[in-house]
Amino acid sequence: MPDVFVGVGSNADPAAALRVAVAALEQRFGRVSCSSVYRSAAVGPPAADYLNAVVAFATPEPIAVLRDALHAIETRAGRRRADPAVTELDLDLLLYGSRVDALVRVPRPGLFTLPFVVGPLAELAPDLVHPVTGERCEAAWQAAPPGALVRLGALRARPLEVPEGGLA
Repeated sequence: MPDVFVGVGSNADPAAALRVAVAALEQRFGRVSCSSVYRSAAVGPPAADYLNAVVAFATPEPIAVLRDALHAIETRAGRRRADPAVTELDLDLLLYGSRVDALVRVPRPGLFTLPFVVGPLAELAPDLVHPVTGERCEAAWQAAPPGALVRLGALRARPLEVPEGGLA
């Protein structure tokens, strides 16, 4: 059964969106492991900061079924894709075991170069090896630009701890 890693992100009521996503993933796939939550600036058009995490679980389901399930969770969480500056919930398949398939985009492009992906991933699986480059996840995270992410803490029922100075 392949180990699956999914990136979870939102910039629209993001703490609630991440909680909904993790609960939905657990309901659908069983027990999941979740990294801490991190705040990062938006990539691309100007937008509110994102909260991001990575979730890991094992599933025997084929990639097509897994992707359909992720899209269904996004849709149930209100994902509209109408405004590029607003992401209600984004679930990105990062890794599906050691499978390499450019057509289905696994591993996810930018897996070890985007801080909002590699930071939470390194927390969950520091010894994970990129299936194409052979690089260790922890080494990729250590090479990331300092200050690219702010660790907010664990996802829990009460509001996430916000560092002094707020999210802006």
